Formats: sequence, C-alpha cells, structure tokens
Amino acid sequence: MAPGALLEHPWDCAESRPNKRHRTLPPPSPSPPPAADLFAQDTEDVATAVPMHPLQIKPSGNAYTATENIKSRCGSFARLPDELLSHIFESFDADALVRLGSTCKALYAFSRLDDLWRALFVASPPEDFVWRGTWRSTFLGVPQENIASIPCKNLFSDVLYRPFQCAHTPLEPFTSNIPSQNAIARLFDLTCDEYAEKWTDKPFILTSPVKEWPVYETWTPETLVEKYPHVKFRAEAVDWPLSKYMSYMSNSSDESPLYLFDRSFVEKTGITANHGAPNAAYWPPTCFGEDLFSVLGDQRPDCRWMIMGPKRSGSTFHKDPNATNAWNAVLTGSKYWLMFPSSPTLSPPPGVILSDDHSEITSPLSIAEYLLAFHALARRTPGCHEGICNAGEVVHVPSGWFHLVLNLEDSLALTQNFVPRKKLSDVLGFLRDQRDQVSGFKDDVCDQAYELFVERLRETHPEILEVGLAELERKAKKGRGRWEELTKVVKEEENKGFSFGFGGDDDDDDIP
Repeated sequence: MAPGALLEHPWDCAESRPNKRHRTLPPPSPSPPPAADLFAQDTEDVATAVPMHPLQIKPSGNAYTATENIKSRCGSFARLPDELLSHIFESFDADALVRLGSTCKALYAFSRLDDLWRALFVASPPEDFVWRGTWRSTFLGVPQENIASIPCKNLFSDVLYRPFQCAHTPLEPFTSNIPSQNAIARLFDLTCDEYAEKWTDKPFILTSPVKEWPVYETWTPETLVEKYPHVKFRAEAVDWPLSKYMSYMSNSSDESPLYLFDRSFVEKTGITANHGAPNAAYWPPTCFGEDLFSVLGDQRPDCRWMIMGPKRSGSTFHKDPNATNAWNAVLTGSKYWLMFPSSPTLSPPPGVILSDDHSEITSPLSIAEYLLAFHALARRTPGCHEGICNAGEVVHVPSGWFHLVLNLEDSLALTQNFVPRKKLSDVLGFLRDQRDQVSGFKDDVCDQAYELFVERLRETHPEILEVGLAELERKAKKGRGRWEELTKVVKEEENKGFSFGFGGDDDDDDIP
C-alpha cells in the first residue's frame, strides 16, 4: 500500500506522487565513472543538509516503518492518494481551506501548502498588499509571526515534503566542479567576422563588452527600487510595484521563486538602448552585428527584457522563440547555465520530453527537482555545456539550444533575442513552417510574420534575403531526401507533359 494513501482494501491502492511533479528517475549506470561516485557523495551531503520540515512532515517512505500515520484520522479524505487530495484542494477558495485546516492535523498540513495560496493570490491579486513572507500569510493579511505552526508528527507525504526539500536543498554541489569538456568557452571579446565565421552556432561568454555600459555598476536592485519604487514590472503572472517585488526577493522560501521578466523596462525607466545614441544606457555587444528583425520596426516581436530574481530563481529547460539567437548580460549576481544543442537527430536533454512537433517541452517544474533527479546524467551526456556567467559578463545562446538557468545569488540581468545573418534561413523557416508556434508579434502581424519579414528584407537587404532563401531551400532539399526530390520534379512538370529528372543541373552532389 502506498504510504500516502491509507485504504481499507489493498486492491484500492494508488501510487502517491508529488503534486504536479511527475518525476522520472534517470536510469542507473551499470558502472558509473568516478565523477558519478563523487556526485553520489555530493547527493548524500545535500540530503543531510536539508533542515527538518517546519510541520515535522517526512517523506512517504518513512510510513513503512512507522507505527502511526495521522492521515488515517481525516475521515473519507484518508482514502485518497496525496496527489489527488492536493488537486481537490486546488479547487477550494480561501475560506474552505481555512475551515478544512481546522478539522485535523493532516488536513491542516495539506491546507498549508503554499502553492495553493500562491494560485489563489495570482487568480485574484489584491490592488494593495504587504508581502508577509509566505503566500498564505500575504493572502490572509496576517503577519507571519501571528501564524500558528502546529506540529504534524507522523504525517508522511512526498506531496507535502518534496516542495520543502527542493526549496532548501543546497544547489552549490550541482553548479561547481564543471568538467573541462563541458565548460562554455570564455572570451574577452569577438569581432563581427569572428562571430559570423566561428561562433554563431556555439555558446560562449564574453567578459569585456558589458563593462563598457553606463548601466553596469549603476543599475542594481537597490538603486532601481530607490528610483522606481512604484513602477510596476511584470513578474510571471503578476504586475507588482518594484518595492513589493524587492520585499518578496528578500523574504521568500518558494521552491520556484517568482521571476521578474519585463519586456517594457526601457519605456518604464526612460532609458535609451541604441548604440551611438545620446545618453545610451546600454547596447548589444557589437560582435553580434545587425539584428535583422530590426527591419520590422515597431512590428518586430518582443525582443528585450529586464530580468531580476532572488537566489535559486531561474528558468527550467526551454528554447528561445522564433529560432532566434540570444544574449544575456549579468549586471549583478551570477548565473549558472546548462545547455544542450538541438536537432531532429538529437535526443532532448535527460529528463526533458518533447512533443512530436517540438512545440511543447515537458520537464520537472522546479530547477532544484531537475538537478536532484537528472543533473548527474545530464553532465555525462554528450553535447552538455555548462558555465557560470558573472556580473559584467554576457553569455551567447545559439538558436534552438535547450537551456536551463539558475541564479546563484540575487541577480539583475538584461537579455535580448536577435537574428544574425548566418541564422536568417532558420528564422525564415520557422516563421513559414511553424506558424502556430510563432510568438511575440502583435496579433495583427503574427499570422503573416513570414510574409512581412520577407517583404521588409526585400526592400532593405535584398542580397541578404536571397542568400537566406537559397539556404532555406537547400536545407529543405536535404531534409526531403532523394525520393521526395524526384517526385517533386515530376509533379511540377505534370502540366507540361511527362518529364523525369534529378532536380536540376546543380544537384550533382546529391546524386547517389
């Protein structure tokens, strides 16, 4: 019988799994290398470093040797697996959660799960509030010191314990001792030609360009909140005045901390971000050259963001939108990066599941959960790239690469997506062939983004466009294969009478 589900009949048992966290453990290695042995020791050290749960809840496995499980005292709810019980609680309002929590210790513990209160807050955020350390205290408007904490000894639940474990697991062992073969290249700077010839498809860190920006060493979380305390910035699903977000940053223990990610920061702060403009606050590193999306003017997709977050915040594995490249410049703090290349012939990173059309990426919801379950395997997987980008440095993310980002300390960064000349064909192909995945454009542009981009490039950069379209067609031919090419030629000639050929005189290199 699953320890999280106390049932009267053994045939009614159900596996208890973490709420919203379908974890797939990596396969064991039959003969792990020495690095894996070291990681196993690190994992043991991490486990011993996690403090006791404030309600004295323990993982589900402890129920097998316990003489009592207080979940048996919560009536009909005792029959339900922990995950299902938690899902049911997600449908309750605040009043129902408070009343249920007053009936017994087990339901008290389930009603205290802070993710429930975070969802309630985000669904109906109050206009004015004081951050009080937890989502429950903040939603109820009760000072944290006045919130009772009733011990729930002899309650065993991964659903309740796992978020606490992930929020308090030391992450330093996972981000240190990076193997030399995985290390992201660190460079002082690059010229435009060097970037175009050798580095467009590779991750790297530049240590020089950001230090030339006026905002470097003048923009910090503290200076920004002093200057813009009441300006609202977007933090995931909420818009908060910066002063309130700073209160959250300094007093929160969320498993996945709220991450400020604002696309309108230039307008909100009144700065200029163009190289050569009077009083420019920052500009893209010059080695990246012209961003071809700039030909779209005010019809271009969202491209730049200010990012701020506390230690342990960040983003799980994802790809940047519209097949663009990106750079991410750290102004304060430091970030750990874990990257993998992507192509139709490569598997996704360990622990990551891709939909058939690559439009959806499924992975553990928290960074800590991923590191605990998959980091050792990821580090040994071919193609793995790791690095730490410190304050005053900028990391380059190639088009299509999977990347996970973790703030090693409270951090402030600026990031921008762009289209370099060498990757124009990839972006054109994405806009043309994956229209349902195109994002960031205004609604009236999104469906016709490819046509608009081609039209503007034809007006401003006809030679670059022709090279991009030719490269796109070459990749399409390579992807179609020889039979598709042969049948394509036949179909094109059907209206002119029967014809058969190999697709043109310039295709000799493709003939078997």
